[in-house]
Amino acid sequence: MRTAMPRLPRLTIILQCMLPAIFAPLAHAAYPDKPIRIIVPFAPGGNIDITARTVAPALSEFLGQPVVVDNRGGAGGKAGTEIAAKAAPDGYTLLLGSSGALTMSPAFYRVGYDPIKDFAPTSMVSIVPLVLSVHPSLPVRNLRELIALARKRSGTLTMASAGPGSTTHLTGELFQLNNGIKFLHIPYKGSGQALIDVIGGQVDLIFDQLSSSGPLIKAGKLRPLAISMSRRSPSIPAVPTMAEAGVPAFEASTYTGIVLQAAAPKEVVAKVYEALLKTLALQATRDNFERLGAEVITCTPEEFTRRLTQDVAQWMRVREKTKIDLE
Repeated sequence: MRTAMPRLPRLTIILQCMLPAIFAPLAHAAYPDKPIRIIVPFAPGGNIDITARTVAPALSEFLGQPVVVDNRGGAGGKAGTEIAAKAAPDGYTLLLGSSGALTMSPAFYRVGYDPIKDFAPTSMVSIVPLVLSVHPSLPVRNLRELIALARKRSGTLTMASAGPGSTTHLTGELFQLNNGIKFLHIPYKGSGQALIDVIGGQVDLIFDQLSSSGPLIKAGKLRPLAISMSRRSPSIPAVPTMAEAGVPAFEASTYTGIVLQAAAPKEVVAKVYEALLKTLALQATRDNFERLGAEVITCTPEEFTRRLTQDVAQWMRVREKTKIDLE
């Protein structure tokens, strides 16, 4: 004879059904419960690395866990960016993405990641504008005069860059493409030597980050013609934007932003985003970036995605039109 199983009270059965639904959200609510790393796809000591180390302490405070900077340099930022793209999508590996690795490299190189499909953006972090400067001996006082001279002396005005495929090089290519002119590209191994030869008069002009060329501009060793942003920089407020100087719809800069893996839980991405906005709102953070020659810039994840999409398309167009081969 089979023994009858005892009946569970109705309330017990209801609770057993409800408990998983009640406690499931708490699994993500516990994030983070261990240290978080920010992958910096460049070697220690550079601008991107310093940016990460500027935000990490406050980000750690707002997230309640240590935030550790993990430098994974190599291949112009492509190697570390790929590592971040393939990391576990659990919110414990962030990437401080750079405009170069996220938008330029995918346009000119074969990379192991898709900057749009593989990442979930939070907010941009910092931006460093580029400024077009010439040696003071060049007989131009503004952007229109430079363009006129370049058309008259096509292919003879020399343009320095930090190397093939660098932001300084590709911004110059975009400028030439948009204005129907041609410079003679002189690549260097880094912007330091490039600037030395421009201020020495061996090369005519350069697109360079304001953080490195700003002191030379203020010392009168370079003549700035325009800044490649939609607004003037407080560091050199007298220098017009490209649009003000006569070249509309031209914008190029070096920027950074925090992204996670595309498959990361939305609530985790939202928590990182909230902590990042709090970090960037601190006056101490803004002061630190100003000392680096950079500006804090924030945006929504949707705005960040649009910016990445637009920039990738822009650099794809440059490659298609110029036939530049960097592989």
